[in-house]
This record gives sequence, C-alpha cells and structure tokens, in this order.
Amino acid sequence: MKQKKRLHTYLLELLISNAKKDKELPDERITPYLVAKYYRNLTISVRRLFWDSILMTLGVFSAAFGFKGFLLTNKFIDGGATGISLLTSALTGIPLWVLIICVNIPFMILGYKILGRGFATKTAVAISALALVLATVSFPNVTNDNLLVAIFGGFFLGAGIGLSVRGGAVIDGTEILAIYLSRKLGTTIGDIIIIINIMIFSTAAYLLSVEIALYSMITYLAASKTLDFIVEGIEEYIGVTIVSSHSEEIRQMIINKMGRGVTVYSGKKGYGKKGETKDVDIIYTVITRLEINKLNTEIEKIEPDTFVVMSAVKDTRGGMIKKRPLKH
Repeated sequence: MKQKKRLHTYLLELLISNAKKDKELPDERITPYLVAKYYRNLTISVRRLFWDSILMTLGVFSAAFGFKGFLLTNKFIDGGATGISLLTSALTGIPLWVLIICVNIPFMILGYKILGRGFATKTAVAISALALVLATVSFPNVTNDNLLVAIFGGFFLGAGIGLSVRGGAVIDGTEILAIYLSRKLGTTIGDIIIIINIMIFSTAAYLLSVEIALYSMITYLAASKTLDFIVEGIEEYIGVTIVSSHSEEIRQMIINKMGRGVTVYSGKKGYGKKGETKDVDIIYTVITRLEINKLNTEIEKIEPDTFVVMSAVKDTRGGMIKKRPLKH
C-alpha cells in the first residue's frame, strides 16, 4: 500500500511539474480540478499522437510499396515532390530514398514557417521513415504491365500520402509550396499544383519518353483520386442554408426525418424595389451528398419556393454528423 501511495504521489508531482512547464496550470492555487483537467487534456493528446503514428506508419509502407512494387522498376513517375524524386532517380540512378529526403527538405523548412513546428516535426519523421523503408525493406515487383503499374502504383502511393495527411503530416511537400505561392500570388492552390505537375510531366516527356509521361499522368490521376478518397472520405459533406417563412416546420423535419442537427440564426429578409425587410429564422445544417435529394423533397413538401443555398464542406467535427472513416 505504501509503495502504491508513493507511486501515486510521484506521478501526481510529475504531472503538476509538466503542467507548469506547459503553462497549463498556474503557479498558485493548484486544485484537484485543474490537475484532472490537465490530465484529461494530456490523455487526449497522447491518444491522438498514438493514432497519428499508426496512420503515418501505414501511409509510409503503402507509399513504399507503390514505389518499389510498381513505379521504380518501370521508371514511371508521379506528380509533385515524389514525381521530381522519381524522375531524378530514373535519370541519374541516385537511390530514391536519398532523393525523397533531399527534395523535401525545402518543403519541410517552408512547412515550419507556414504551418508551425508540430506539423514540420511530423512531416520530417514521416519522410525520414519513408526513406528508411525504401532503403531497407524489399518489396516484390508485382507486375510489368504498364497500365496496371500506372493504376495500382498510383493507388498505393495516393493511399500512402492520404494516410499520412490523416496523421497530420505529408510525405509529398508540393501542397506546402502551393499554399505558400497561392498566398504570394493570389491564385488558388489547385492552380499552382496543376502548373507544377505540367512542368514535371513535360520534362518527363522530353527526357524519358512521351509514352512514359502519358502513363505517369494516369499514375498521378489514380494517386490524386485515392488521396481525395482517403482524406475526404466516401461521403462528401454539404452545408445547407435555408431561408423560409416555415422555418420551424423545416427545422423539425431536419431533426426528426433527416436525423441531423441544425443551427438557427435570427435574420431579416430583404426583397422588393424598396428593400422591404422581414424578420426570419435562418436554418443551417450539414448533410452528406447522398442526402441532398431527400432534403430537397422534404423541403418542397413544406414550401416549394424555399430559398436554399448549398456549399461543399471539407470536414466536420462533433454534432450529429457521422464521423468519416479514419477520423479520430
């Protein structure tokens, strides 16, 4: 009993000491509630780090399998930083694991400046782990069929990148560069990525062959679609804003028939030549794309002329929305 009590006291003192270092507990008036709150926050952080590590590990091995099981032996490339690494390896013979680190170093530094130390640390760990697996683990060459190599090589590579993103890191730094350039140039991230990949595939067509470049574009499309699937999930979320004079009836319908939560805003309608206004409750809810037809049908039953605005939602947290696959 005494040993257990000593251990408990030691752990409590250690917890309080760490809390003070993290500045989550004040120096004075340390209450059991504050200690319990810090312990809960610490537990959540450790659990998240555990799941992030698992996702990053799965991502690293999936990407390595895509590289060594499909792409490397056929000199196919992908877009982004991985594409630059594959292209350089095919032209120079430098081991891919060396290039993966060298090409991504500038992106890791940029990620530290833009997204913070935590993201940069995870990214450095993920890229280093990928290089280590590529250097030490052997994978079988699955097939030499060009079309199968392009499709499944892209699939496993995209899955690896997507799982790493789910874990809070990247193993391809192109998007970091795209974020930085979009802020500087005022363009979209998608436009920057497209321009980068056009340059990569054009270089591949000139230095390797047009055929390899075309197959590599299939690899990129397979990888990007798989990445989108892993990151965004099978169900794309839609945010719906509804302005109606029957707002209460629509609210009840969404809760009872759709099984979704709602947020109600107080607003004013503005219409007519003179800009007449009228108080109205504005309803906001989030559904999946598969539920749009049902929602429109139910709204039409209540008020056919209801004003409805829909927009894509990248991700959600909490509320009555189902969690996506791999969400933690």
